[in-house]
Amino acid sequence: MTYRCLVLAIAVLLTGCSGLRTPIQPEGEAEERQISQLIGYAQRVMTMTAEQQRREYGANNQAFVRDKDTMSRMRLALLLATPGTGVYDAARAASLLEPLATPNEAPGPLRSLARLLYLQLNERTSEQKRTGQMREKLDALKEVERSIMERGQESQPRRK
Repeated sequence: MTYRCLVLAIAVLLTGCSGLRTPIQPEGEAEERQISQLIGYAQRVMTMTAEQQRREYGANNQAFVRDKDTMSRMRLALLLATPGTGVYDAARAASLLEPLATPNEAPGPLRSLARLLYLQLNERTSEQKRTGQMREKLDALKEVERSIMERGQESQPRRK
């Protein structure tokens, strides 16, 4: 479900950007093509088996260590950010996207995509943290209730 929302958000972002066409420079066309490739890649990752995803992770990790270019960074971050995969690691994906997601840099389609993914990862992480805190509070309340019930049973006289 989250993945579909992510793909939909990317599609909406790209659709919105298409209405703002100014004379396209070759660099803009190249970035649009790269974004299309990244979206296709994210869709392929979702259909891979866990073993294929691990192999893909190994290959992408090596490519990133070797090149450290924007596309290898984005591919690795997308792979790590895809929920339900065996290699899901939101923290590492966010750390990979952070340098591209800074608002101080020149805007562009790739940076916009990186910023979108980065913000979604941070939101997902904070939601998981809130869920964990709520679960702990619920467990504590259950324990209080259990102890109250036990004390109530102990204070009642036993019938023979």
